[in-house]
Amino acid sequence: MLAYRHAFHAGNHADVLKHLVLMLVLRHLGTKDKGYRFIDTHAGAGGYSLLGRYAKKNGEYERGIGLLWTRDDLPAPLADYVGLVRAFNPDGVLAQYPGSPALAQMLLRPQDELRAFELHPTEQKILRATLAGNPRATVYDGDGFIGLRSQVPPPSRRAAVLMDPSYEGNGDYAKVVASLREAVARFAEGIYVVWYPQVSKVEAAQLPRRLAALAPKAWLHARLSVQEPDAQGFGLAGSGVFVLNPPHTLHATLVRTLPYLVDVLGRYAGANFLIDRVEA
Repeated sequence: MLAYRHAFHAGNHADVLKHLVLMLVLRHLGTKDKGYRFIDTHAGAGGYSLLGRYAKKNGEYERGIGLLWTRDDLPAPLADYVGLVRAFNPDGVLAQYPGSPALAQMLLRPQDELRAFELHPTEQKILRATLAGNPRATVYDGDGFIGLRSQVPPPSRRAAVLMDPSYEGNGDYAKVVASLREAVARFAEGIYVVWYPQVSKVEAAQLPRRLAALAPKAWLHARLSVQEPDAQGFGLAGSGVFVLNPPHTLHATLVRTLPYLVDVLGRYAGANFLIDRVEA
């Protein structure tokens, strides 16, 4: 949806969960010498100012990455994630937040590839500047739901896909399922990461079940709930990440890490996490 600007939400609790999982997936792929392709279907701007008017409007990052920035007791996976955000802020001040493409770029090796799709003209301009000079990164002016089909399978037969639309567009939930169904049919071995918002919509509640039906083998579903929705049922209470073909280490890592995030990011007594999985 072209009206959506992620800068309002950059670095919030949903980004923390999404980017923690993405980092763990890419770290796992990087343990083998053979290159892989990372495909970001809704890439956004790549980087976001936390001092600008968009981020300052609601200050969502202050209740996300801001709460982790000064902690000295971070579990190792979260210390790794926060370390990447620190690398994006070399002067030591939390002023910028790396979106998924920028985070991935910090993890990719010379043999790896980055393919990023973005439709919003302003976001795309910033994204191109963020990835400029990286010969292994390509930015596409196109719909990632459609573009994904051209990216799988990659020549290396190793890939990770991140799909995190705004879910404000017409039919985004159905498009996620349809696009992934086609991608899995073409490339069943890929790792597919889907982020979704925890909101009061039937489509959001049904999405994990629909994604599980697409899994060729194993899947993992992680959800982090940090606040209550408002009285009208609106507001982002939390978010979830669904991973098809998850790394074998992902479950144990999240079991150790998500309780910490509940303690630090939770804003009410009922804050909680959930992890479901089916093993191959």
